[in-house]
Formats: sequence, structure tokens, C-alpha cells
Amino acid sequence: MNVIVAFVRRHQVLSYYILTFAISWSLFLIVGGPGYFARAFWQTDPRFLPAVLAMLTGPATAGLLLTGLLTGKAGLREIGSRLAKWRVAGRWYTIALLTAPVLTAVVLSVLSIASPIFLPPILTAEDKIALLLPVLGVGVSVLLEEVGWTGFAIPRLRLRHGVLATGLIVGALWGPWHLFQILWTAGTSNGEVPVALYVPLYFLCSVASLTAYRVLMVWVYDRTRSLLVATLMHASYAASTLPILSPSLSGTSFLIHASLLSAALWIGVAVVALTDHEHLTWHQLGLHPA
Repeated sequence: MNVIVAFVRRHQVLSYYILTFAISWSLFLIVGGPGYFARAFWQTDPRFLPAVLAMLTGPATAGLLLTGLLTGKAGLREIGSRLAKWRVAGRWYTIALLTAPVLTAVVLSVLSIASPIFLPPILTAEDKIALLLPVLGVGVSVLLEEVGWTGFAIPRLRLRHGVLATGLIVGALWGPWHLFQILWTAGTSNGEVPVALYVPLYFLCSVASLTAYRVLMVWVYDRTRSLLVATLMHASYAASTLPILSPSLSGTSFLIHASLLSAALWIGVAVVALTDHEHLTWHQLGLHPA
């Protein structure tokens, strides 16, 4: 036991990710395994959503357990204080809440010129209220993630890395953390694209988008030190992927939308890097924009 505690104290972030992945992936497979391995269609399989919700408990569970182990009640109170920190400049709420939906809307607006299948459902659906109902569950679900990612991992990474490097590290792991969820949805929504091609492209687009957005989230958190604002920013991204803004796409149309949204998010990262050199800059990695 002493050896394990010593390892955790010496490798806090590594221990956090090992525990998070172990909890999340195990619960996902335990709850959704029968449907996942049977390649059941994710939108109709009743096990998909419970499996995702079970997976979401991993980051918070790992973060709170390790916080309690390493810093006790004082550490848990500190996370609570950051979660309750709401007095930040209004512009950060604007950035946190609008970045994802605005970029999503712009990408879909451009694509809808070529085809109406890209029109946001909120513009075409008759029952708009029904589209808004899933948003109610988004806040709780993303809180389970951010108590871990932003509550535990990011502050510790920032002690050794800049904003950009921290965002890239967390984002590069945040994407693969969704692996089983991505594989389940990609494996049954490939449309006319061969599964062997669609799945890796789907995965790459997802990881690219999540990494870019996480860089932006770390930047906002670094400027506000508010876990609440980080949670709202995550919730905004999650809501923009729901059928409020994002239409139900598959195959080639989904890959086009996903790749353009990823590009838009990385353009956002580049804009921030160029306009806020103090907090987000390529020089943190020893790189220089072309």
C-alpha cells in the first residue's frame, strides 16, 4: 500500500489518467458491452446512453479519490471553491458559451449552401421544444468530467507546462478516452463509406476537434481560474453536438462536417495564439507559426 501511495504522490497526473481510463472503460464495457460487441445501432440500443453515463463517472471519481488521498479535505474544499467561482469578467462567459455553437453554426451554414441536409435541426424541426430537452442532462454529465480534467489534472500540468502544451496533453488523452463511444457510433453510422476507412477517419476528426477545443478551454480556465466557467464551456460544446444545432449525419456528409469543424476550432486556437501571446503561444512548444 505504501508503495502505491508513493507512486501516486510522485506521478499524480499519470496516476489520475490510469485510474480514469480504468474506471471509465471498465464501466462502459460492463454496462454497454452486449450492445457494443454485437455492433447494435447506437441510436436505438437502450444500453448506449447508460454506458456513456457510466463512463462519465470515471474522471470525477478518479479526481476526487486522488484529491482526497493527496490533499485531504482541504483539497476537496479547494475544488469546491473553484467550482463556485462565478465572479469573472462577462467576456469569459461569452467565450465559454458561444465558441462551440457559433463555430458549429458557421460551418453548417456554409455546408448548407451545397445541401439542405446540413441545416441545423433547430431551424427545420416542427417541435423545437423536444430538441432542447436533452440539454438538461448535459450540465450534470460534463460536471462529472470537469471535476477530473480541470479540477485535478490541468492545475497540476500547469505547474510544469504552458497553456498550449497543457491543452495538447489533456486534449490528446481526452479524445482517446472516448474510444469505445466513438467506435460504437462510428461502426454503425458509416453509411456508404467502408467501415475500415470510416472508423479511423471518424476517430481522427473527433480527437482533432476535442484537442483543439481543450486547448481553448485551458486558455479560458487559465484566465479565469473558474471550474464553473470551464464546465459551462464544456457543456456548450456538448450541447452543440446534440440535434439542436448538429443534424443527424452519416458517412461522407458526417466526415465533411467533422473535418471542417475541426479545422474551424484549430483556426480559433491560432487566432488566440496570435492575439494573446502572454497566455497562449506557439513558443511554449518551441514552435513558430508559418
